[in-house]
Amino acid sequence: MDRADGVVTVTMNRPEKKNAANAVMWQELQACFTEVTRSETDRVVVVTGAGGAFCSGADLTSVGSTGHPLSLMRLVGDVALTLHRLPKPTIAKVNGVAAGAGCNLAFGCDLIVASDEARFSEIFARRGLSIDFGGSWLLPRLVGLHRAKELALFADILSAKEALDMGLVNRVVPAVDLDDFVDTWARQLAAGPPIALSMTKSLLNQSFEVSMAQALEDEGRCQTINFSTADTAEALSAFIEKRDPKFQGR
Repeated sequence: MDRADGVVTVTMNRPEKKNAANAVMWQELQACFTEVTRSETDRVVVVTGAGGAFCSGADLTSVGSTGHPLSLMRLVGDVALTLHRLPKPTIAKVNGVAAGAGCNLAFGCDLIVASDEARFSEIFARRGLSIDFGGSWLLPRLVGLHRAKELALFADILSAKEALDMGLVNRVVPAVDLDDFVDTWARQLAAGPPIALSMTKSLLNQSFEVSMAQALEDEGRCQTINFSTADTAEALSAFIEKRDPKFQGR
């Protein structure tokens, strides 16, 4: 985990396994996401993989080696939920294969930027497994129920362009431009108003679970909080003074 100017980069680093996640990696991801959640200075999280891959999914050779599989799956679920609830914007920087749990780890981030060499697959069925890492919840919201079933039941491998055309990723860029593009987005988000961005993320995450009336009530409460912050006052001053605002998260 590396930090620079409010941007936290979490790199999955098992390149010899295409960053397949074993119990240790799941524990480390959980620790990273929990630490960032509690931090007052971390503004944005970029999740990526080392060695030309994002994450090829769970390391199935390690299942059962550190305890009952149910315990491992509960840990996997904890990581997915912590990522989902993380009160700061998250960006998946996908630089190669993202399969199985690794695919849903990418889709669980708020924004997904893929290189033109990236590949995505809900590969579970090919391994005799059912979908996990929140995929059963994420996919229908991203692409609709019938397309979600197609992706999960056939377990096809999608190119970056196919994923973009389906609305599964936000941007596809040439591999040589991936780092610069994500860095630009991350720095832009890190310079934004932390409280407002956090509440906007929460409102959008809850949007499928609440009525329109409840969404409006929630928006009203969040906006009332914003009006009481120094950041909103700073934004108004910056607008009047024709300068960029400097948000402090207060």
